[in-house]
Amino acid sequence: MASGRAFNGMRLRLAGERGSANYGWLEARYTFSFGEYLDADWMGWRCLRVMNEDRIAGNTGFPSHPHREMEIITIILDGALSHEDSTGSKGVIRQGEVQVMSAGSGIVHSEKNSAAESAHLYQIWLTPKEKGIAPRYDQSHFPAKDRNGKWQLLVSGTGEENSLQICQDAKIYRREMEPNESIEVSLESTRGHWIQVISGDIKINNDILQSSDGIALEGAQEFSITALTKADLLLFDLP
Repeated sequence: MASGRAFNGMRLRLAGERGSANYGWLEARYTFSFGEYLDADWMGWRCLRVMNEDRIAGNTGFPSHPHREMEIITIILDGALSHEDSTGSKGVIRQGEVQVMSAGSGIVHSEKNSAAESAHLYQIWLTPKEKGIAPRYDQSHFPAKDRNGKWQLLVSGTGEENSLQICQDAKIYRREMEPNESIEVSLESTRGHWIQVISGDIKINNDILQSSDGIALEGAQEFSITALTKADLLLFDLP
């Protein structure tokens, strides 16, 4: 299947074809258009607007800057970031932790890597289902053992199963798979799934995805995922 071309409800986004930026202190890869990177074919998908894979050098970070009307999720893969925002919230997000921030009517925040080692993370933006809500911040730790061979719910619109709550009817799951493990995933006709491979090689139906690849799926009742190597992946269930 050609990258970026719809085929049987599937659309592949290869890691090497993403946008990129290197600011010295920040090395970023953009699945969708972001900042100075513009790709008319990849402005977002459903309510998923931003999927940035960032590597932030030690003792650097994002200075205070504003956001509005966006649900912002940060998943730390390696290292740690300190957070501070205009609601008075402060915290350190470490490996295995997830942060959610409802920007709502307006929030100013900073994210800094105070360690000598670099931090590796995904920052994800979802458009909210309603505008003008009060800004809100939360974070939580999600043990690796709870996603080994099963879906671990990280984020939802309801806060169910100890997930972090956002203002959108969406769910984000994480799962670690062993080589040759195969599963079937059900997909409602009105919803879409985005799979983002954190690491490893998987096969979805007949398409092979590797580390940092993504794929959009819709219009099907179910699809299969087979791990070709040990794999770590995110599943976005989107309205």
